[in-house]
Amino acid sequence: MSRVESTTVQDYEASVSFLGTWGPFQKRTFFLLCLTTIPSGYNLLAVIFLLATPPHQCHIPDSSNLSQDWIQTSIPVQQVAGRVERSSCSRYELNLVQNLSALGTSPSLDLIHNLSGPEFLLSSLKQEGCKDGWTYSTEHYQSTVVTEFNLVCRDQWKQPLTSVVYFMGGLFGCFISGQISDRFGRKPVLFGAITALSIFSSAVAFAPSWPVFTMLFFLLGLGQITSYIVAFVLGSEILIGSTRVLFSNLCLPWVYVFGMMMLPVTAYLVRSWRHLSLTMAVPGLACIPLWWLISESPRWLVSRGRFQEAELLLRSAALENQVEAPHVIFLSANIDKATSEKTESPNFLDLLRTANIRQITFILWLIWFSLSVSYFGLSFNMSGLYGNPFLNYFLVTAVELPAYAASWLAARSLPRRLSYISFTLLGALALLLIQITLYSYPTLTLTLVLLGKFGLLAGAGVLYMFTGELSPTVIRNTAMSSCAMFSRVGSSVSPYLLQLAVFNEFLPWIVVGSLSVLSVLVCVFLPETFKQPLPDTIQQMALTQRFRWPWASMHLPEDDGKSAKDQTTTPEIICTTHL
Repeated sequence: MSRVESTTVQDYEASVSFLGTWGPFQKRTFFLLCLTTIPSGYNLLAVIFLLATPPHQCHIPDSSNLSQDWIQTSIPVQQVAGRVERSSCSRYELNLVQNLSALGTSPSLDLIHNLSGPEFLLSSLKQEGCKDGWTYSTEHYQSTVVTEFNLVCRDQWKQPLTSVVYFMGGLFGCFISGQISDRFGRKPVLFGAITALSIFSSAVAFAPSWPVFTMLFFLLGLGQITSYIVAFVLGSEILIGSTRVLFSNLCLPWVYVFGMMMLPVTAYLVRSWRHLSLTMAVPGLACIPLWWLISESPRWLVSRGRFQEAELLLRSAALENQVEAPHVIFLSANIDKATSEKTESPNFLDLLRTANIRQITFILWLIWFSLSVSYFGLSFNMSGLYGNPFLNYFLVTAVELPAYAASWLAARSLPRRLSYISFTLLGALALLLIQITLYSYPTLTLTLVLLGKFGLLAGAGVLYMFTGELSPTVIRNTAMSSCAMFSRVGSSVSPYLLQLAVFNEFLPWIVVGSLSVLSVLVCVFLPETFKQPLPDTIQQMALTQRFRWPWASMHLPEDDGKSAKDQTTTPEIICTTHL
């Protein structure tokens, strides 16, 4: 970055301070950008309700002429996690059951066993697969993708794979959105992602087969996390001071969570997955007219050397706020535009350029991956809890509101490492205790799940801020996008956590809790950023620690003979995305 551009970045907030922090322009931007995150939050847990697997058993066709008692008797009984359940994937040979029914015997397995003694049971009571399909419970769902395309038993592997494809779409979206946004602007990418959410959510409802659904689900995932990231970046670049902190750390996540809470309510009212998919397109369609009410980022325009466009936008904002703009807003506006455009744009490889930024990057990637596996693994494991699934998911989502409030309060007065470690350890401890209460105390188990979710989300809120403060200005957006990518890798792995229950019923909860502990252990090697000036260049980044207690103080390294105290302190920028 040239000296001219560096000065422009450092002086930007001083140049636009004439607008104030809470005028009509800021209020409009604040509230409308919060609204644009509702479609993203509304679609986040779509994978849970669209791909829900209701209780099921082999279908017995009407042509078998069996009574309801004989139909129930034809399904083998087995023990699952200490509970007696009827098999989901097998039945006794239908011909045998029909013959026994024709004898007029009682449809009791004990009597069947006594017809010819144990030898009869061993030689004749053979089992077969569900040759005539399955019968699914309609207690909670009228239909899901799983029930319509029969993604059970031998095809059960397709269900978690579909979830993975959805999150891989989010990963790919993170990879390309940051670069596209840096090149073409925040606003086009934001509304492009929202439009994609609406289009592909509607298209999913008409999928004729599982492969087509999976392809459309991937495209739906492209826009989900992208729209949230760009909405945050746009707001954090337009808003300044305490308004930015309130927007980034409290109000934007709260509105996002409100969107998440709307989905369980909608899924409770709309029990058909095709109708639910169509309903999921509504929030995005409602946000598209906001294109004419939300402006582009003046800060991005300045970074691209488009000073005249930035000044025009800011003068319009000044009229709206009824304040007088200075005659010249940017002192560097009269510099040859070509000078700034010759600057080499930072890219993904700059995150690995030096040893220090490489170490910080690897640690952050590991933490984001671990926390994402824990977050989504907890959400997917909710299916193993007792009670109404819609109420359970609503409660687990609602607990995010106090979690983000706690992270916002911690951000104002506590060190970043200590805050993250404290919150995440609380969540990890609660999740590890679940294996003691899982089947004996369902109410206590749900309480521990809520406490675990609270700790993980409060820790995540601190992590977003921590990552933004560790990353230098020249590459902050790229760093955040790369972390979001590894977050999506973690969410892609999480659907398979349930498969670990085959080896041990408590294993999914042990893995979720252990990964949270791992993220705490590696966090102690990161430098503290609380009340430290934000680094503008890679050389100004703080050094990683061999080992330092989380509450130990930390100072920035010297850069070109200047101490951290001598460096220009830039206004705090809190960078955050959602898991």
